[in-house]
Amino acid sequence: MFYRLVEQRQKQSLSKQQQQQQLLLLQQLQQQLKLQQEKKQKQTKGQQKQQQQQQQQQQQNEQQQQQNQQQEQQQQKQQQHHHQQQQQQQQQQQQHQKKQQHQQQQQIHHHHHHQQQQQQQNEQQQQQQQQQHQQQQQQQQQQQQLLLLRVFWGCMHL
Repeated sequence: MFYRLVEQRQKQSLSKQQQQQQLLLLQQLQQQLKLQQEKKQKQTKGQQKQQQQQQQQQQQNEQQQQQNQQQEQQQQKQQQHHHQQQQQQQQQQQQHQKKQQHQQQQQIHHHHHHQQQQQQQNEQQQQQQQQQHQQQQQQQQQQQQLLLLRVFWGCMHL
């Protein structure tokens, strides 16, 4: 009975977290779509300088490098079996992703929009989704390990 209760609670908290993450991603995607449509309507005949585009691409590349570094750090730290520490780090990374998306949206405001650029942002968002998916899988694995440990200790005490 104890084993089942623990398992149910952990499944519930995990699914809640997944729902929240999916909601966040949906909201961010909708915001980007809105901005895209507004830009198409408001676009004037002004020409865009290539320098601006190159700068933006450079910024996005730097952001992607940052993300890759973060992913490496996380994988190293997930080898330690610290559940709370790990969750805290995931939340920090989510905040970082939000900041990055905010920067991208500001770039869309400041400059006329190019499809090539939007494609890069979409690729970056897919990367973020994959990262979150990986994190969730790793978390599930850890929770299963924790459960097994608890059951093992429970049996030992009996």
